[in-house]
Order: sequence, then structure tokens, then C-alpha cells
Amino acid sequence: MIPRYSRPEAVQIWSSESRFKIWFEIEAHAPDNMAELGVIPKEAAKTIWAKGKDAKFDIARIDAIEREVKHDVIAFLTHLAEIVGPEARFVHLGLTSSDVLDTCLNVQLSRSADLLLADLDKVLAALKKRAFEHKNTVTIGRSHGIHAEPTTFGLKMAEAYAEFSRGKERLLRAKEEISTAALSGAVGTFANISPQVEAYVAEKMGLKVEPVSTQVIPRDRHAMFFATLAVVASSIERLAVEVRHLQRTEVKEAEEYFSPGQKGSSAMPHKRNPVLSENLTGLARMVRAYAMPAMENVALWHERDISHSSVERMIGPDATITLDFALNRLAGLIEQLVVYPENMKRNLELFGGLVHSERVLLALARKGMAREDAYRLVQRNAMKTWDAGADFQQSLKADADVAKLLTGAEIDACFDLGHHLSNVDTIFARVFGK
Repeated sequence: MIPRYSRPEAVQIWSSESRFKIWFEIEAHAPDNMAELGVIPKEAAKTIWAKGKDAKFDIARIDAIEREVKHDVIAFLTHLAEIVGPEARFVHLGLTSSDVLDTCLNVQLSRSADLLLADLDKVLAALKKRAFEHKNTVTIGRSHGIHAEPTTFGLKMAEAYAEFSRGKERLLRAKEEISTAALSGAVGTFANISPQVEAYVAEKMGLKVEPVSTQVIPRDRHAMFFATLAVVASSIERLAVEVRHLQRTEVKEAEEYFSPGQKGSSAMPHKRNPVLSENLTGLARMVRAYAMPAMENVALWHERDISHSSVERMIGPDATITLDFALNRLAGLIEQLVVYPENMKRNLELFGGLVHSERVLLALARKGMAREDAYRLVQRNAMKTWDAGADFQQSLKADADVAKLLTGAEIDACFDLGHHLSNVDTIFARVFGK
């Protein structure tokens, strides 16, 4: 995480202050239930909450203790005992550090997921607005980067909307999968703590119980979570790359908003560069990079090792904070994207109607010509346009073999742009439900 690509809302979830507050809540909820079960005095549980709930944990003090004991949870518990007093002896009874660390991590990931889901809603709202705005704005579709057939800019936005909708559904499932708690003690047997305590703390923390946890929560859950973030990031990059291509000088069908006073190049005053979409491409690469170590964390030794720990201390905040920033940047980019319908029309017409070649092929086939022969005839005339700039429509009318089957009016009908819009409403209904 670096400040340049971080929003305060996302950073706060991973702050030391937030982490220690979550640790305290886990450690304090457990005595509450133990008191109800008659394991510890009820007054002790009340004292733990009374003295700790509003406490300002001294991070420097905790760090100083950790330098001596070489254990972060013990350092925190030592400092907590300084605040709570003698009743602190009832804190962490029957627990192991993984119970606290793993449950806390899943709380943080769950809260991060909520933030990311809200971000996705912003992206979806922007895409939907632009999709309907340009529902029938005709543009050229490209295959291999080469002019293919007409489409609409609205359909480009609708496609992205559908993709990010799937991303949201995946993230909802990933959040559900990651939202588990484990307070099962050493090697996960509940030998020294009741499963009832785990269930109580899980509910209080907004989580479900982990059915079986050894000493750590199984990391396949985390692997799926970070893999989901990686897929969402890839969707960001796909849309960002589309914008980058459309902003190229020779294309200029759409471009990022260029604000007053903004500068492009330090050397060339004329430049308006797609810096936001390029930045999003780079950020997406980083989020994807965090998925692999999450998968490698699945294979831990026996009932516990900590090879995953250092990894998650990095990728937990970095992946979620980076994706949060990227989604918000993308939402703003789409909201303010400048679209040039006239340039789209100009580019559509660059090659003398070649984009209608399939319609001519199909018209000939319907008149009885073998498809292979129809393809040959259409391609013969298309190459005159491709190589020499001839008008494709007129070439077809002048071709005696074509004229045997198609009248001039029938050829003209093949060049009707409206034909390509005939099912736009159907696609929009599939995507948006109306």
C-alpha cells in the first residue's frame, strides 16, 4: 500500500488501531460467553469490557513489548493486562494466537469486501448510465483490431456492465466464504475452550463458525477471495485497454476527460494522454499478482505453520486497498468519458462500406448461390476497396456475376446500418432487465 493509490476508507480497515480494536473485541467477547457458561466470574467479564472498550491502545508500547517477546499477540495481551488489571487473567483462556489473528483477518477481509462491493456499485451505475446514453450510437466493431461489423458504443458499455455484475456476484460469494471465525484452541480440537464460545464470538463479529479449523482457518477460502479480486482487476484492465485504444490519435472515438489546467507531456504541449486507463492497467497487474501467493498459502504444514502470515500481512491490505482505489478511479473515468459519435461515424465509413460484406454474402446465398462462391465474389470486390480505395457498394453493382442475382436496390439494402441495431433492445433487456 502506498498513499498515492489509497483511499482513507480502505486504509482505515487495515490500520494498527483497527486491528487492535478487533483483537480486543474477539478477546472480550469470549470471556462474556465463558461467564454465561460459568467458566469465569461474570464481574470479571464486565471489567474487561469496561476498561478495554474505550481504551486507546499504545501502539508504541505494544511494539516495544513485541521487540522483547518476539510475539505480536502476546505483546498485545501484555499491554491489555496493563489496562485491564488482574481480571486480564481471564483473557485468552483456551485460545491460541491463530484464533485471534485468523478471525481478525477475516473480519478485515469481510469489511474490505463491503467497501469493494460499494465500489462496484459505483462502476455499475456509471456503465449503465453511459450504456443507455449511447444505446444506439453506432460505432465500428473490431476483430483482431481490424474493422469488423457495426455495433454500438452502448453495447460496449453493456458488455462491461454484465462483466462487472458477474464480478459483484463472485465477490459476494467470496465474502461469504471468507467470513468465518475460529476459536478452537491449539490444533483446533476445542480441548480447552467450548465450541459455544466460538459460536458466540463469531456471531458478535458478524461471522460464521469455521466447521473444522486445525489451528488455522483453511487457506483455500483466502485463495478464492484473492483470486476473485484478481478477476475483478482483470475486468478493470479489459475496460481500461478499450479506452486506451479508442483514445489513440488516429481513432479518437472516446477519450478520458482532460480537465482545465491539466498537462499531458512535459515536453509536448499538445498531448492528452490516457493516463488514468494506463494507471488502471498497472494497478490491475498488481492485484492479480497477489492471487498467486494466496494460492501458495493453502499448503501449510500439518495443523499449523506461519509461512502464510507474512504473505497475508502484505497482500491483505495491498490487494484490497489497491482494488478499492482502482474501482473508484474507473467509476470516475467512465462517468466523465468523452465520446465522439461523429468520429465513430467517420471511422465506420473509412473503407467504403466493407463492413457490410457479410450482408451481401448472405443475400447472395439466399438467392441460391453456394456460400463458397458468394464469399469469393464478395471478397473479389472487397479487395478492390482494400487495395485501391474503390467504393465497395458501386463495385458490387458493377460486377456482372453479382448483378445476376441482386438488384441495385437489394445491394443498397445490404448497406443499411439500422439492420445492425435490430436486436440492441433484446441485448439490453438481457443485461439490464428492461
